[in-house]
Amino acid sequence: MNNTAQLPEAGSVRDRGATATTVAPPARPTRRPERLRPRSRQWAAWGFLAPVVLYLAAFYAYPLYRNIDLSLRDYTVRSFVQGDAPFTGLANYRKVLADPTFAPALTHTVVFTAGSLFFQYAIGLGLAVFFHQNFRLSATLRGLFLVPWLLPLIVSGSTWAWMLNSDSGVVNAVLHGIGIAPQNWLTSPTWSLASVIVANIWIGVPFNLVVLYSGLQAVPPSLYEAAALDGAGPWQRFRLITFPLLRPVSAITLLLGLIYTLKVLDIIWIMTKGGPARSSTTLATWSYQLGFGNLLPSFGPGAAVGNLLVLIALAFGLVYIRVQRKQQNS
Repeated sequence: MNNTAQLPEAGSVRDRGATATTVAPPARPTRRPERLRPRSRQWAAWGFLAPVVLYLAAFYAYPLYRNIDLSLRDYTVRSFVQGDAPFTGLANYRKVLADPTFAPALTHTVVFTAGSLFFQYAIGLGLAVFFHQNFRLSATLRGLFLVPWLLPLIVSGSTWAWMLNSDSGVVNAVLHGIGIAPQNWLTSPTWSLASVIVANIWIGVPFNLVVLYSGLQAVPPSLYEAAALDGAGPWQRFRLITFPLLRPVSAITLLLGLIYTLKVLDIIWIMTKGGPARSSTTLATWSYQLGFGNLLPSFGPGAAVGNLLVLIALAFGLVYIRVQRKQQNS
């Protein structure tokens, strides 16, 4: 009997075993992450935006609405509590514009704002160019220049009021030491506005320094090297390279400084309270005096003065936006 015919071939068994070991089960298709539907993405965007909207509505939109409502009604202490003030339209605005205090307060606001902005920007730009050289201890000195910006305004105002005190102030002591007659800085109508301007300049210089110094970091050093090779001096490099390239940064710096300076109240109120004889009264201090500085407060006229300040700041903001668009399109 031939047994060899019943044995399977060795090659065929080896091939089947190899086939059995090499054949893998079919791979499962990987599931792609499901993308958010357009409506889901929209709800997610509104969810992230909701806190900002609520914040702006609670701390900006509602106070502005209340201020406008105050300026259009005849509010007294009783009617303010009970909420039954009669509607008077633009009577409060006409009353404010016809008040003899309005013209001097507007003039003082313009002088205070223009003087503060000019010297804050000029000194801040000079310091930014000086520190741009990155000499030894420049970072430490820049940090020290930030101290006036970090101090609370009540501390800064009190410090300047003490320094400019007529009897025991440091400034008069120094003037007396060098043979110059002391001055009544805070109690004289001649010097009161200049005194608060100097204090506000001291507070605002660090902000201009930080922003303008950051703008200088974006100026390519190769431009200065090329100008130096062409024989340009320091003043020519500043006039032809530094100042033109800093125009966008300078514009936003001046705009923010303008908006901030228009509403400065703390420094003036701490140092002079708008006096003497309203010689340092601005629209901001006058608005506070009308609303809270008298025994019988005038909420409506005070709110009207505040709204006029908002309109002035808004007008300058619109002018800035229009100028920026023209520069981008040109």
